[in-house]
Amino acid sequence: MIGKGHAIAGTKVSISYGWNQGKEAEIVLREYVSGDTPAEIAEEFKIIQSQNERCNKNTLSFIVSPTIEDGKNLNNKDLEELARKFLKEMKLQDHQSIGFVHRDKAHTHLHIYTNRIGFDGKAYNDSFIGKRSQIAAENVAKELGFTRVKEVQQGKLQELKGLRQEIKRIHDRVLQTKPKSLDDYINKMKTYKVEVIPTINKANKLQGFRMEYNGVNLKASEIDRSMSGNKLIAVISQNKSFTRLKEAPRNLLVLNKTVQLSSNLASKITKDIIKGALKKVMDTGIGM
Repeated sequence: MIGKGHAIAGTKVSISYGWNQGKEAEIVLREYVSGDTPAEIAEEFKIIQSQNERCNKNTLSFIVSPTIEDGKNLNNKDLEELARKFLKEMKLQDHQSIGFVHRDKAHTHLHIYTNRIGFDGKAYNDSFIGKRSQIAAENVAKELGFTRVKEVQQGKLQELKGLRQEIKRIHDRVLQTKPKSLDDYINKMKTYKVEVIPTINKANKLQGFRMEYNGVNLKASEIDRSMSGNKLIAVISQNKSFTRLKEAPRNLLVLNKTVQLSSNLASKITKDIIKGALKKVMDTGIGM
């Protein structure tokens, strides 16, 4: 089961989407609301939200998606229980909420809209709400005996075991040539029909790598832990320089584009350095 969440400003518009009859929407949860239209529900939210005018994104939007197989067996009562348990995990059980089920596709899923402002006028802390939503969904799935994301991922990776091993062999073969840059590594992998795709966020920060081979796209770390971004950068750094790196590089050149490291990736590299895992590394980058 997957959980997603974020704070939004357009309460009425979002609830209207949840109530979309074209998606065979049905209300499965009402918590401290009684309206019969999106406008009425939004107005009820607004009454509470008026206590805290500093908060602009004052509604929380969640999507909770059981697997296709789990979803087939859930009636509206089951889905109400699922929604309530999810909100309790998020510590939002005492906030106004309305939840809908969409059955327009094979993948039955819930849309839950919750007032971010509590009855005391305080705004719910939405820090890392996406990650927390996923953890909440995992906990509820475990409690209800549903398939969890990790189980789905593990099953998928097991099915692709042979292909993962093949990509790992190609990776090892390329590293034996001692590529002196990420671009050198990427180009050599490409000669074996493995496309290395850097994951770069909107802030122009490198977060890691994905590998595409024979129509399958996986995170490098899903293929093998030794292929994670911090490990790959470390190995190439050793090929580039014999000086010891005292901190994670600030800038890298990837596909002829200068990028920075994400804080998470930089932190992992720094931890490796502290542990003494890196013996030979680069200066401020592996820029070519």
